[in-house]
Amino acid sequence: MRIIAGVAKGRILKAPSGSGTRPMTGRAREAVFSSIASAIPGADVLDLYAGTGSLGLEALSRGAATAVFVERDRAALRALRTNIGALGLGGEVVAGRVGDYLTSAAARHPNGPPARFTLVFVDPPYELPITRVEEQLAAAARLLRDRGSLVLHRRLGERPPQTVGLRLARTRTYGTARIWRYQQVRPVSG
Repeated sequence: MRIIAGVAKGRILKAPSGSGTRPMTGRAREAVFSSIASAIPGADVLDLYAGTGSLGLEALSRGAATAVFVERDRAALRALRTNIGALGLGGEVVAGRVGDYLTSAAARHPNGPPARFTLVFVDPPYELPITRVEEQLAAAARLLRDRGSLVLHRRLGERPPQTVGLRLARTRTYGTARIWRYQQVRPVSG
């Protein structure tokens, strides 16, 4: 697996051995990044179920300002840290469960407001039930800046997850994978 474009174009990413990670294919990543190209420069990125970090690192290579990678699998964490170090693009690794991170990131901290991201990638294991995915999308939506985007990678044949705070903007199929891109929407107060 390689970085497709940007300052780290062509750099090879280490994949974890013995891990259950399932990285997005190069073709699918290329299409996703093509569709969000204008949102990447200067973006603050959140990569949930980061695995190798291919999505967040691709964003950093293309000009994103920051990236937070959330992963709990030990083999994937080793590969992720190796990839971040090898590319030298920065990034913060959070070793833990995605649900725990979303809860803590959304909480107001005494020293500042909740974390806010321009772009969130969600690439959970296919076996994660759709109801859990929807819960996590709702929590992630609260972390998006105005007009922020969320990209979800799931298996072909599933219905698109629905959640408050997100509007489905685009659906694409690549082999046995389905990619949904959502746009953040704020409820109208009144």
